[in-house]
Amino acid sequence: MIKVYRKTGTIKAEQFDGSDEMVGKYELIDAGTMLGTHHSPELYLTGSGKVDVGDWIATGVNGEHWAIADEVFKKTYAELPVIPENVAYIIKQAKKGDYKLGWVFNATYLGLWRVSVGNWIRTHADTVARAWLDGYVVEADK
Repeated sequence: MIKVYRKTGTIKAEQFDGSDEMVGKYELIDAGTMLGTHHSPELYLTGSGKVDVGDWIATGVNGEHWAIADEVFKKTYAELPVIPENVAYIIKQAKKGDYKLGWVFNATYLGLWRVSVGNWIRTHADTVARAWLDGYVVEADK
């Protein structure tokens, strides 16, 4: 029986621009060929292992790098949601207290948070849910 899986970890990735800086950073032999064999089998570009401008270089949890064609990257990965620091604090504290996401939304509708925080959560409910499930980035101070 075939089962369907989702990725549970996050990666860091940047789009290859062909610059000497990126060639050096990722130890490319020349402007486009990856050095070594530390590539994820399902994402490694078939053929020469060449990284073309516009492809993505991913960094895994163990610091390994692999190339991902732009069209595959866009179908496979999405950026983590960006949320305000006060919403991140609520998520962190709720998880620490073993509360569920439903509790966060219920508390929002009961008015337990500052008005501005409650309004943000209500108007960005999908983002809060995605942040709860997948992780998040705290927005930079303005």
